[in-house]
Amino acid sequence: MSHRIGKNDEGARSGPFIVQAAGEHWPGFTPPQRPGIGPPFTLSQSLGQIIMFRLMQGFFGGGLQPSQQAIILDTFPPAKRGAAFGVTAVATVVAPVLGPTLGGYLVEHSTWRWIFFINVPIGIFTLFVNAYLVQDPPGEKKKRARGLDYVGLALIVVGIGCMQVMIDRGEVNAWFSSPFIRVMAVIAFLSIFGAICWLLTANEPVVDLGVFKDRNFAVGCLLIGAVGALLYAGSVLVPQFAQQVLGYTALDSGFILSPGGVAVIVLIPIVGIAMKFVQTRYIIMFGFAFMGCAMFYSSRIAPDIDFRTLVWMRTLQTAALAFLFVPISTVAYLTLPDRYRSDGSALFSMFRNVFGSIGISLSTAAVTERTQSDQAQLSAFMTPLRQGYNLLIQESEHTLRSLGRAASMVHQQAVAHTYQTYIKQAQVLAYSNVYQYTALLAFLVVPLCFLISAKTAQGGGGGH
Repeated sequence: MSHRIGKNDEGARSGPFIVQAAGEHWPGFTPPQRPGIGPPFTLSQSLGQIIMFRLMQGFFGGGLQPSQQAIILDTFPPAKRGAAFGVTAVATVVAPVLGPTLGGYLVEHSTWRWIFFINVPIGIFTLFVNAYLVQDPPGEKKKRARGLDYVGLALIVVGIGCMQVMIDRGEVNAWFSSPFIRVMAVIAFLSIFGAICWLLTANEPVVDLGVFKDRNFAVGCLLIGAVGALLYAGSVLVPQFAQQVLGYTALDSGFILSPGGVAVIVLIPIVGIAMKFVQTRYIIMFGFAFMGCAMFYSSRIAPDIDFRTLVWMRTLQTAALAFLFVPISTVAYLTLPDRYRSDGSALFSMFRNVFGSIGISLSTAAVTERTQSDQAQLSAFMTPLRQGYNLLIQESEHTLRSLGRAASMVHQQAVAHTYQTYIKQAQVLAYSNVYQYTALLAFLVVPLCFLISAKTAQGGGGGH
């Protein structure tokens, strides 16, 4: 990554120089905008408004994924659901992979607001297509006539919402040493516990927890939760590392993710064929083991890693999803009674999304925590009492002199450059540690696959 040497925000009054990564800006400095890329109009004016609109997205669009799965269950017989899930998996798995590339292009050539505006015509088109093609089964009409369980819904929303806030803000607020985090944790626990008690005793609960009596479905929810955590954690770690540590642009970091989407598209039909001859649970076990190996391989990242290696690492991570999403979805619904289809699809999607959000929050928090920890460990070597430190300073001073830097400032610039190298090394170690954690999680999930009923996990695409 290229660097430039410049004065800090105190200017010539303080004297010390620091080395600044390309793309960063001094405190109080507003970079000039490129002509022609300013927002044509602005809706969200503050963080609060962005959060409000994001909540509206979840409120109006949160039911799309479970509805999609319920439609598949109502439309296709068990023998053909594997193929149907394979088709929908292309969109479900590939979209988070290819999305950052499109988003990076929009950020680079327009404004980040177009990431949201671009969904407007697509939403209008799908609205009319859905109204024309999709019809509710008779059972759904009877459910709507019974009304909505507002108490159960409120407890679920408050519980999951407070849990998400606790996880998101925990690292910033020093976790449970913060009264705010403790309050969020208590509210989350009481709300989720209350929701479980209410849903088990209510006459017409918003979701029927009786779905978890089916062992395959219960195990499938745990497995898809692990997939969500690994998928979204990996999707965040790669572009975050590329941009914050290596100095990549948003578009370049998006290109790192794109080949993984191609790998999934190629592998999903192959996995569908394999499900006809191999027990589905063995395919799922292979998928998690593959994911663990890919994450462990990704932990070998280095400060001078090249673009091709990053692409290869992310492609291996994403390729493992082809062995997980369709087999898990097929097994989860294989023995589920028809009366639980809607409740099952809602809970199945909730597990994936909630655990995915937890994966994003915990992975970013772990990077921050490990960076601080690794900085503390490496600081023991950042002292003139260490011969290696002195040699590094001397080499840096020699390089700066050869570039014609002023002799009076050479030492300070060399120290600043060494400090920047030290920070970057700590960041790289932190990402490596977090990849090791995700690899361990993937390996720990493998034994859970044995809980899938062997009788229903035989070959045949999950249709037996």
